[in-house]
Amino acid sequence: VQLQASGGGLVQAGGSLRLSCAASGRTLGSYAMSWFRQAPGKEREFVATISASGSSTSYADSVKGRFTISRDNAKNTEYLQMSSLKSEDTAVYYCAGRRGYSGRHYAYEYDYWGQGTLVTVSS
Repeated sequence: VQLQASGGGLVQAGGSLRLSCAASGRTLGSYAMSWFRQAPGKEREFVATISASGSSTSYADSVKGRFTISRDNAKNTEYLQMSSLKSEDTAVYYCAGRRGYSGRHYAYEYDYWGQGTLVTVSS
């Protein structure tokens, strides 16, 4: 599976942005999908995950209530809708996929990674 993340950019604090992750090579319906992010000088951290069917989601406490993960298996794409953005959300955002139904919160549990898309939130 090849993953291509897009949608990053510069946004003011309080604004919104939607990230997309398009898959090719395999259909996403058998993969749990997630978003991770990595800020400068920090380790990669979990943001959100969605089950293969899309019926179950989980979020990091830092984004809960502000970010929404979703997927469209017919389009082989997952999304991350980000609202009420803060300067601390500035990071490179990566989409990731793993075989199986349920998502996980640790990067090592993922088989496939997108190249990352930069989100910069100005205060």
